[in-house]
Amino acid sequence: MSDDQSRNGASGRSLLDKLAHFLSGEPQSQADVLEILSNAHRSGLVESEALGIFQGAMQVTEMQVREIMVPRPQCIVISANARPEEYLPPIIESAHSRFPVYGDTADDIIGILLAKDLLDLAYKGKLEKTPLKDLIRPATLVPESKRLNVLLREFRQTRTHMAIVVNEYGKMSGLVTIEDVLEQIVGEIDDEHDFDDDYMIKQTSNQEFMVKAVTPIDEFNEHFATKFNEDEYDTIGGIVLSHFGHLPKRDESVNIGKYHFTVLNADNRAIRLLKVSPIQQQ
Repeated sequence: MSDDQSRNGASGRSLLDKLAHFLSGEPQSQADVLEILSNAHRSGLVESEALGIFQGAMQVTEMQVREIMVPRPQCIVISANARPEEYLPPIIESAHSRFPVYGDTADDIIGILLAKDLLDLAYKGKLEKTPLKDLIRPATLVPESKRLNVLLREFRQTRTHMAIVVNEYGKMSGLVTIEDVLEQIVGEIDDEHDFDDDYMIKQTSNQEFMVKAVTPIDEFNEHFATKFNEDEYDTIGGIVLSHFGHLPKRDESVNIGKYHFTVLNADNRAIRLLKVSPIQQQ
């Protein structure tokens, strides 16, 4: 055996010995497991991203659907009796792929509409003649109290991506997607609007910018020559949220000073990404 092989073998055994040492304590609880993993991270055996995933995976076993669902008022639902000119605008504007469909009342969810199912009909000119009820797929209903790890397993087994959350009376209280669950484990999943973490502000056209909601006020002021108060709020997202007066949904907009702010990315907890453009003078 060469000297290099000897050194590599010794190094490999050393790492295994260290890991075995960390695990030799026979953890009795999740707290013990997390402590072992944290020690392994500090010793360089587990990377930061891997540690975060371990922590997220253990966290979902303690979380319930109600903690991450999109609340009913923020959901886009469609009437089964709606005509294309009524349901197409919200589908196009939201850019979502799945929509709850209700029957006689808004609480009577009878299925899920997939936006992709409309494409072929629209292309063939048959959309106007096709009742929406013929296009919907069965809806998965889950209680608010369901554990996230159980829901994730059911999503995988049934190959579904969205579930309707119902309260104790069987009424819709929100919806949850497989992405919502996965984000609790791996962190926020990028969408088409996300950009490099090294940038807070990105110019997308001559007059438009994408701005992360966590951009510090002083950085925003310097870039846009604004004079927003840095004492009352720390981030531009805080200022935008205060002007809405509620947690806005995607595509909601508001004018503040000389600028027009549109929400590009938000969940049921926070604004994440904004589009900023000057207000056009009449």
